[in-house]
Amino acid sequence: GRSSRLAPRTSQGACERPPAVARSCRSSRGHLERSLMAALSPIGPARCPSYKMSKRNSDGNVSRGASVRARGVPDVKAGSDAKALISTTPEWQALQAHKLEIEKTHLRDLMMDAERCSHLTNEYNGVYCDYARQRVTDETMTKLYALAEAADLKGKINAMFSGEAINTTEDRAVLHVATRAPRNKVINVDGKNVVPDVWEVLDKIKDFSNKVRNGEWKGATGKPLTNVVAVGIGGSFLGPLFVHTSLRTCGEAADGARGRQLRFLANVDPVDVARSLNGLDPETTLVVVVSKTFTTAETMLNARTVRKWIISSLGEDAVKKHMVAVSTNLKLVSAFGIDPDNAFGFWDWVGGRYSVCSAVGMLPLSLQYGFDTMEKFLEGAWNIDEHFATAPFEENLPVTLGMLSVWNTSFLDCPARAILPYTQALAKLAPHIQQVSMESNGKGVSIDGQSLPFSTGEIDFGEPGTNGQHSFYQLIHQGRTIPCDFIGIIKSQQSVYLKGEIVSNHDELMCNFFAQADALALGKTAVELRSESVPDSLIPHKTFTGNRPSLSIMLPSLNAYTVGQLLAIYEHRVAVQGFVWGLNSFDQWGVELGKVLASKVRTTMNQKRTKGQKVTEADGFNPSTTSLLNRYLEGKAQLKYDAPVDVFPCDLIDSDECRPPTSYV
Repeated sequence: GRSSRLAPRTSQGACERPPAVARSCRSSRGHLERSLMAALSPIGPARCPSYKMSKRNSDGNVSRGASVRARGVPDVKAGSDAKALISTTPEWQALQAHKLEIEKTHLRDLMMDAERCSHLTNEYNGVYCDYARQRVTDETMTKLYALAEAADLKGKINAMFSGEAINTTEDRAVLHVATRAPRNKVINVDGKNVVPDVWEVLDKIKDFSNKVRNGEWKGATGKPLTNVVAVGIGGSFLGPLFVHTSLRTCGEAADGARGRQLRFLANVDPVDVARSLNGLDPETTLVVVVSKTFTTAETMLNARTVRKWIISSLGEDAVKKHMVAVSTNLKLVSAFGIDPDNAFGFWDWVGGRYSVCSAVGMLPLSLQYGFDTMEKFLEGAWNIDEHFATAPFEENLPVTLGMLSVWNTSFLDCPARAILPYTQALAKLAPHIQQVSMESNGKGVSIDGQSLPFSTGEIDFGEPGTNGQHSFYQLIHQGRTIPCDFIGIIKSQQSVYLKGEIVSNHDELMCNFFAQADALALGKTAVELRSESVPDSLIPHKTFTGNRPSLSIMLPSLNAYTVGQLLAIYEHRVAVQGFVWGLNSFDQWGVELGKVLASKVRTTMNQKRTKGQKVTEADGFNPSTTSLLNRYLEGKAQLKYDAPVDVFPCDLIDSDECRPPTSYV
């Protein structure tokens, strides 16, 4: 491992501060360390944090005005105007200077250093990561870990696991880790252990999913419910879809799903409704409506639409047998027609994009694969949670990966990251991480509201190999520099080997996994091309500059446990970046403005449709939006909202008001 070869770091033992300050540090953070150690078994030494996030008043409550100490900058108060950004620290400035040294290097040369390549690997419980193709040296990593210390990364991790309200703009704890904590762990929020509450919901999910799967819970007509439609959007959709797609072809999981279907309805577009319900029989379909408040506009419109689909075939009373909810608003659940006893709760300390391990994902996925399989998924995630919370930085996978992303984004000025799984089963990993990463760290201000003078966040995208190679790899090889995550699986979920072929199908896939990373790092020079007798006119076109960073992650296999590990690695990697940049990675105010404006458009559209009028300047829209709205309304069928009817494709609801069905894909 790296740590045995790196120069000793003084922060590994005691804080770099006067003894009196160190004693104060230990005292003020003692409650965090004790709470964390109650929840976790130690894997590595605890660190004294570089600055204090909070302190206790005499009454034991957390003071929001706690002093903040960042090395190299003066003390400030959490409510004062002058706050120290991480970019003001000596550690940040040291990395800026070090960047000039890295710019003189090329991965073509760095990759020839066997000792360096050996240092730049990390392995934990079967997950192997090789980051030798990053534009870093041992010195770079030492400086990055020092930056993590300056940002009090350890203290912030402890605060998260200890249930502190680190989401300060919403005054909430951030404890998605509690949703996969073992039953015997202790994780406190406001002095209360929340793990028993988590397992109360999980036990309810296990009981309900078992009854549905074994036929004890039947539909209104007495038929077993073998089809599940999960209605939700954002984190209520992308995370569960990622896990579902990952497990569909896993042998053990697929055996548990035999004879069952799981579909997701997210987009308010009626096309998504039609495709999600196409071919399903209401008599054998169970609908899971996922909305914490039961007020999410798109989700509730889709839920009302599916409810109508059920009622039109089975009657009003069927809703209680065919619809359940994941929500905390039991009043609205009941008003909707769902029995509140069939509502599965979660908590405001679980953010939407981090909620797949809660009832949001566990209910529909347990209905499909069985609770026992999904419990292994939780165990895999918790395994990485423990590692993240307790392992030394140099051995810590999420910390190392997060610091590499900070380096690439804020110092090497790389605006994007490609997530490239060399397995079709991870086809929905990149879309899920898009939300986890971009909604978390797509911020331009610090947690205390200061504009940031450095780049944060990444544009995440990706596609499974080798599909991506025939799509956007041209750009990452010869266009913009985009760091890449290559993810490979040693043992495929499926095995195909044809007689007479040199390698199996999976070996062929993995040959590309290994080759693409080297092609990005090493490139191909004009000298090499001339030695191959390439015409001079083509040499500029066939030259590959190389020096394009990537890292390679390999899993022994892809199953429920390792999918949980992979999910947690990316979740915590994102948190590391936000913690170091000084962001609040757990709110998402950027999604609110569009919702507000859509509400205004909705009101105007209803009025204009009902009265058959055009939008005018008096309606308060700018000329461009006014023109677009009128063009849209003029091209629509003249549906009058003052005379409402239910209009469905005829193959979904056979009624006088239905429209001819379209083709489904």
